[in-house]
Amino acid sequence: MLDEFDRQRIANTQSGLPLVPRPFEAVGATLGISGEAVRERFGQLLQSGLVRRIGAVPNHYALGYTANGMSVWDVDDAKVDELGAKVGALEFVSHCYRRPRRLPDWPYNLFAMVHARSREEVEAKRTEIRSLLGAALCAGDVLYSTRILKKTGLRLG
Repeated sequence: MLDEFDRQRIANTQSGLPLVPRPFEAVGATLGISGEAVRERFGQLLQSGLVRRIGAVPNHYALGYTANGMSVWDVDDAKVDELGAKVGALEFVSHCYRRPRRLPDWPYNLFAMVHARSREEVEAKRTEIRSLLGAALCAGDVLYSTRILKKTGLRLG
C-alpha cells in the first residue's frame, strides 16, 4: 500500500525524472531524503508490483525515426509466447506483447512496435520478423503511426 510519502515521491516523478546526471538524488533533494533512499523505495515498489517499471521514453521522431509501425501478427497460440520473447529482443522493436484476437475481424495476437527512418526500412524489419516467426506465422500486417500521442505514466489524483 502507498503511504503519504510514497504519494509525494510519485507526484514528484510522474512527469518524468529530472534530466540531470543523478536524477534520484535530485528527487531526494526535493523530498529531503537521499537519492539512495529514493532508489531503495522505488525498488521495493517494483518488487511488490505497485510500480511495474521505471524507464526512459525516447521521442523517436526527434531521433529521426519517423516511420513507426505497429507490426501485427497472427501466430500459432502454442508458439506465441516463445516467439514473442524473441521478437521483443530485436534491437529495432521497442515493445512487443500478446493480445487476444477479435475474430472474425482481427486475427492478430502478437504486436511489435518497429521504429525506422523510412517505411521501406520498416518493411525490411518486418521481413526479418516474418522470417523469425517461420512456420508459426499465419498472417501479418502493419499499422503506421500518423501522429504522436502523449505517453504518460502513473498519475495520482
